[in-house]
Amino acid sequence: PIPAFLLDTLLALSITSAVLILMTSLLIKKPLEFTAFPTVLLMATLFRLGLNIASTRLILSHGHEGTDGAGHIIQAFGELMMHGNFVIGVIVFAILVIVNFVVITRGSSRIAEVAARFTLDSMPGKQMAIDADLSAGLIDQEEAKRRRKELEQDSTFFGAMDGASKFVRGDAMAGLLIVAINVVGGIVIGVVQHKLPLDQAFASYTIMSIGDGLVSQIPALVISIAAGLLVSKSGVEGAADKALVAQLAMNPISLGMVSAAAGVIALVPGMPIVPFAALSMGAGTLAWRRSKSAGAASAEPAKPPEVQEEPISASLAIDDVKVELGYGLLNLINDMEGRRLTDQIKALRKTLAAEYGFVMPPVRILDNMRLANQGYAIRIKEMETGAGEVRLGKLMAMDPRGGQVELPGEHVREPAFGLPATWIEEGLREEAAFRGYTTVDPATVLTTHLTEILKENMAELLSYGEVQKLLKDLSADEKKLVEDLIPSVATASTVQRVLQALLRERVSIRDLPAILEGIAEAAPHTSSIISLVEHVRARLGRQICWANRADDGTLPIVTLSADWETAFAEALIGQGEEKQLALAPSKLQDFIRAVRETFERAALAGETPVLLTSPAVRPYIRSIVERFRGQTVVMSQNEIHPKARLRTVAAI
Repeated sequence: PIPAFLLDTLLALSITSAVLILMTSLLIKKPLEFTAFPTVLLMATLFRLGLNIASTRLILSHGHEGTDGAGHIIQAFGELMMHGNFVIGVIVFAILVIVNFVVITRGSSRIAEVAARFTLDSMPGKQMAIDADLSAGLIDQEEAKRRRKELEQDSTFFGAMDGASKFVRGDAMAGLLIVAINVVGGIVIGVVQHKLPLDQAFASYTIMSIGDGLVSQIPALVISIAAGLLVSKSGVEGAADKALVAQLAMNPISLGMVSAAAGVIALVPGMPIVPFAALSMGAGTLAWRRSKSAGAASAEPAKPPEVQEEPISASLAIDDVKVELGYGLLNLINDMEGRRLTDQIKALRKTLAAEYGFVMPPVRILDNMRLANQGYAIRIKEMETGAGEVRLGKLMAMDPRGGQVELPGEHVREPAFGLPATWIEEGLREEAAFRGYTTVDPATVLTTHLTEILKENMAELLSYGEVQKLLKDLSADEKKLVEDLIPSVATASTVQRVLQALLRERVSIRDLPAILEGIAEAAPHTSSIISLVEHVRARLGRQICWANRADDGTLPIVTLSADWETAFAEALIGQGEEKQLALAPSKLQDFIRAVRETFERAALAGETPVLLTSPAVRPYIRSIVERFRGQTVVMSQNEIHPKARLRTVAAI
């Protein structure tokens, strides 16, 4: 059992804690600043119920000793409410319970329930808006994470408030039942066990029971008001007290009508004149002041808006990736097509991140009135690297076999790969599918073109800062490798150049630890970036073979004859980074013609082989091939994994 003095201390703590919760709920600017409220509400409810049990024990055990048997706080509340009249005390207590249970807690519970429902229903739309802003480059990754976290906290908070409000209603009902039990049980114990007169037992136990109920219900009422304030201020900016005063006293017309109404009521016979007259004068004075200040503000000439000059340094910033749209394509970002475009760009960034191992920069979408009406331009580092035109409301049809589409429409070239295509009406979609043609919408055409542009320029987009982010995101075990490698063995810029060289040939850098291990192995023996890249490629042999395998699981290859291998090896001059290929122009033309003819024949046969060379000449042959067949992969024999199944398609 708890001593009476300790119970007084705990009851005082309960009351002051309730006031603190109320003041905090009143003064915070938004509900998410008090996300611990559901937990606080539950703990406060359990704390009060525990005090109810302790006070009930004291009332029933020591109530026969006098009204101070359960402590002075319970006695003071009971006598203050009773004033010598038991009926008044019971009625006032009942009113408090009814106000708390029927009005405040039920209203707060309903508001919390509706807020939780609407918050959950709006989550998908808000999530899509965040993703769209991120894809369009309006916000960065950190801001998107912050908004997603705030959205998650919002839904969790209102869901928790929906459940926590039920505790308040149960607490109000429990308080009413506890008072009834204390009164009945106390009278029985006082009369039967302690032989008290009935009137004395009734007086003593009623005062203590009502006092106990008030000590419990007043904090419960205060916390219920706090809960109501918290869930009902979701649309109010700033602290509730300032917002209410500013909004209620903002309109002078409403204040004037209040003044007139109070004045009329003061003149009604039998009504007290002083309070209504004072209110009428106060509201009228405030309305006059508001009207005067509003008139002065409207008469005052409007100040021209201050033009804040953009700092010169802002003009130095450039966008990594930018898509510019002509005037006729503005609907591409304002309607369903626009949502499809932003969704596809978001999916594109995710796909490229998963495929190549680093997150592409955000894509900024802008309008450009200098472009053709339905034209677009793709810029990398502010330089135009691709352009094309699309037709809104139409579909682009292409023959997978590379032939011309035999359907009425505008014959064009597909912008990403230069294949023959035709813009057809949407009504011809089924006929195009029946003939085996592939049809895509304008947003997909633009996204496909953007995909190829990004793949071609991945090396340029991998900046020094992006490399630092990749190294920072490694696990704790792998960071030890970074510490051992940089800067004692190799510099961060060396790592960047190796990664750029891999991306330039569309080799994924997702297995960054293996790449760093390869650099750590070769860097002590050479500072040549070419040599480092070749060593790393050999470490990534399994990955490279897997990425270029055919549908049957084999690796189709085109081999280079010994004569060509010897010619290239003998044409190398210089050492290290200064090594160059000095092949006779006629010989170079013969090689280009042979490669082009061989790979064109392979393409007609449905093959996409790789060109296999010796390690010493691979980078130099690749530098030649990429100028006329950028999509052709050039591999060295060191990159062939032991378990790779080779299939020779042709020889040069």
